Amino acid sequence: MAGGISPNAGRPVQITWLGHACFLIVAGDGTRVLTDPFDGTVGYDLPAVQADVVTVSHGHFDHNNIGVVQGSPQVMDSPGKRSFGGVRIRGVQTYHDTKGGAVRGPNTVFIVETDGMTICHAGDLGHNPSDEAVKNIGEVDVLLIPVGGTYTLDAKGALEAVRKLDPRIVIPMHYKTPDLKLTGIEGPERFLAGMSRVERTPGSSYTV
Repeated sequence: MAGGISPNAGRPVQITWLGHACFLIVAGDGTRVLTDPFDGTVGYDLPAVQADVVTVSHGHFDHNNIGVVQGSPQVMDSPGKRSFGGVRIRGVQTYHDTKGGAVRGPNTVFIVETDGMTICHAGDLGHNPSDEAVKNIGEVDVLLIPVGGTYTLDAKGALEAVRKLDPRIVIPMHYKTPDLKLTGIEGPERFLAGMSRVERTPGSSYTV
């Protein structure tokens, strides 16, 4: 995790990293939002998880394994606005590459708003977000951003996106670990080296 911490005016929100670009966000009212569930072939074991809402940034196997999610979740897989309990989710159109989607297709950035907190999951963002995208995304408290490169932003690109979006807290994702079987992705070290403040927290959950 990198960046500073802002007091939350509402109830605590828990963010748990489950691997790759998959996070479980639990709002103060108990609404559970799962982002980009992956296929087990990526190398991680996705635990049995129940969710009320699943967001899918794009249709690739390491981000759209909806069938593994328990319960009967609602699914958001495209731009738009919807509300679920005490959670409001907005999807903003971006791309999975630097060619306007010509190489890897579209990517939806999802903004989860709940309990006075705005959490932005950038999916497989592959380009420096445009001024229009930054405006549509709006103010961000917590930014979940890919940093591993090749298929997404690399460290340099992610740092530039952080500068433009100006979040209070940054949590890197979609980077190389010993368990990840995808090739061509680097670890988070270069990205972390570019941040002015880095706080390493025990475990995979963080409460804001």
